[in-house]
Amino acid sequence: MKLFKTLKNVFSDSDILLWVYPVLLIVPNILLDITELYSPVSKAANLLLPLGIYYLIISACRRTGITGLVMFIFAFFAAFQIVLLNLYGEGIIAIDMFLNVATTNVSEATELLGSLLIAIAIICILYIPPIIASIMQTASHSLASAKAVKRARITGAVLALCGVLCAVASCVYIPDYKLKRELFPVNVMDNLCTAVKRTIATQKYEQTSSDFRFNATSTHDKELKEVYVLMVGETSRAENWQLTGYSRPTNPRLSKRTNLVYFPLALSESNTTHKSVPMILSHLDSHNYGDSIYYTKSISEAFNEAGFHTAFISNQRRNHSFIDFFGGQAHTTEFIIDEFDSPQHDLELVGRMKRAIDNANSSKVMIVLHAYGSHFNYKERYPKEEARFLPDNNTEAAAFNRSQLLNAYDNSIAYTDLVLDSIVSTLQSYRCPAALVYLSDHGEDIFDDSRERFLHASPAGTYHQLHVPFIVWTSNEYRSMFPEKVNAMIDNKGKNISSSASAFHTTADLAGISTYVLNPSASVADTAYTEPQRLFLNDYLEGVPLRKSGLRKPDFEMLDKRGFKY
Repeated sequence: MKLFKTLKNVFSDSDILLWVYPVLLIVPNILLDITELYSPVSKAANLLLPLGIYYLIISACRRTGITGLVMFIFAFFAAFQIVLLNLYGEGIIAIDMFLNVATTNVSEATELLGSLLIAIAIICILYIPPIIASIMQTASHSLASAKAVKRARITGAVLALCGVLCAVASCVYIPDYKLKRELFPVNVMDNLCTAVKRTIATQKYEQTSSDFRFNATSTHDKELKEVYVLMVGETSRAENWQLTGYSRPTNPRLSKRTNLVYFPLALSESNTTHKSVPMILSHLDSHNYGDSIYYTKSISEAFNEAGFHTAFISNQRRNHSFIDFFGGQAHTTEFIIDEFDSPQHDLELVGRMKRAIDNANSSKVMIVLHAYGSHFNYKERYPKEEARFLPDNNTEAAAFNRSQLLNAYDNSIAYTDLVLDSIVSTLQSYRCPAALVYLSDHGEDIFDDSRERFLHASPAGTYHQLHVPFIVWTSNEYRSMFPEKVNAMIDNKGKNISSSASAFHTTADLAGISTYVLNPSASVADTAYTEPQRLFLNDYLEGVPLRKSGLRKPDFEMLDKRGFKY
């Protein structure tokens, strides 16, 4: 009873709320000054200016309960930021993070809750008490003392003034410093506004892209039966592929396949699905993605114009993004999840692909497959009987559990190997020119180094999130009819590849599609192929060099070790 009374007195004391609440709100600023590569003066601005403004807001009147409730929005951003730092170890709440919240399905989100429990506990301890205190004091009409309010206002004004001076100095003397990118929570609020604008623009996609045309035609014989498959994997990192030199037999089937060309030096230009997949399915890359994505159409539409029957088959959920819009541009569209309560294993894609080929109303067929691949929770991405690496039962996202997480992840890669091998066998059965292009949208962090990073889509990418597998298989009939394409791929297999930039152009080039957007220098099946400038599509849709992408020393060490040019 005595403890309850003490707590009630503390929660009712407006002076305590006045002084403590702003300090609690500055916790993410302190953490960001530790994790981010800010200059000393910009770090000072990031601390002093927000803290000063918080004191000025909460001391705007003596009814600190009301001003405390007004500051709930800052508590929300602070809590979100702490969760993000717990998950990724660095970075502000990016535009992509807000978009991920809008497009990630509930089942994917719940799979991550276990890894966020510590962060959730911290933010509950930090921010629920002042919110409760604000509610109690508002209800009881409590007033802070005039003396405390006056001191808080003076403190806020001094801190804010010092913060403004530091911010001005940063703008003047620090190259590339932008207040709305380095001052929390200004940067997060600006990112939220941008995310809303992008969401609105995305929903208008059907109107803004309606006039786009590829003017595509087929240069191959009109009567020739041919089949092309572009498969987009999910969260598959190349370093865990046996074909890349991984010590484990994660590609037991593909490693024995002939007619397969593997490109070991492929990097994705994005570590997020909602940007990476649209680049893969369109002719755009980091150079021209920007606003152009709202006005272009997908590879399916190019093949439609060229007289192909097209199909889009996805093992992922609809999320009202460009992936959905692009999928809908095929003649037939299937989201397998529409028929089930949960995602199926990716082998389900193979039977549906065969059915689409058999039911096509044209001798020319192009199919896009979107797999669930190796998305966390890894253990759920393959049947129990396909588990090669054991034990794989402990799925808790923690560094001490890395060995079991890695076992499950490698099992998912081996299962992808089975799926791809089955696709190849199916395509072979048609005894016609056929090709399979496979690549992953991005990779994954699995507690690989001292940073203990996990998952993908972090504000700053890593080597592990960007190095992806890139494969092209062609049938004997294709090799016989178009040997120059096969020879070009063999010549190019040791070169640096941008998977994001090459997928569209390589697939269209293999199929003999002629269109004004086709770039032979981006097709690995062309003698004109040219190694790309290494770019990363950042949160602001800017294609920036890897040195400015947020990669750190361990990432460049891995790139050097693997032989990448950047």
